[in-house]
Amino acid sequence: MKANGKTRTSLAVGRRSRVGHAPGILLSPSGQSLLEVALLTPMLLALLLGVIELGRYAYFSILVGNSARAGAAYGAQNLVLSVDITGIQTAANNDFQNNGQNTSKLFVKRSTSCGCDSNGSVTPASSCSTAADPTAGACTSGHWVVMVSVTASGTINPLFNYPGIPKSLTVSNTATLRVAQR
Repeated sequence: MKANGKTRTSLAVGRRSRVGHAPGILLSPSGQSLLEVALLTPMLLALLLGVIELGRYAYFSILVGNSARAGAAYGAQNLVLSVDITGIQTAANNDFQNNGQNTSKLFVKRSTSCGCDSNGSVTPASSCSTAADPTAGACTSGHWVVMVSVTASGTINPLFNYPGIPKSLTVSNTATLRVAQR
């Protein structure tokens, strides 16, 4: 560079620097890494919170399904227990509570169905009671089966309120088992 007819040399040999800016941390590779970490940290934390929430929802869904299965297993022991609403509710609540959950978040509903099973195909009966249906319990082909279905529903709240995501999520699972007839 020539100024007033004289040649000027730069003190920073091999480095480009703008007038008024000294080479330093902002132009070094370590500064670039620091900036990348600072920009990516919020996104990585949001991703981590999303994975944690998704895991909580999946775990809660498994617990609700397990409690429905426990209630159905209780009712499937025999015909008397298949209509024991209190016992089915207690079995489902105990399973839910044994996994550290509050039973006030769980709602359990039971239903019984019956019919004639012919090679794996069940023809439903209009009623399982002989008082309402005189043919209940008698099949022309196959054998008589009774099934108990337990539907468990639970509500879970997220750890944080996220925009666009509901403040609570309801999970429902149904378990159906054949009642043992001896």
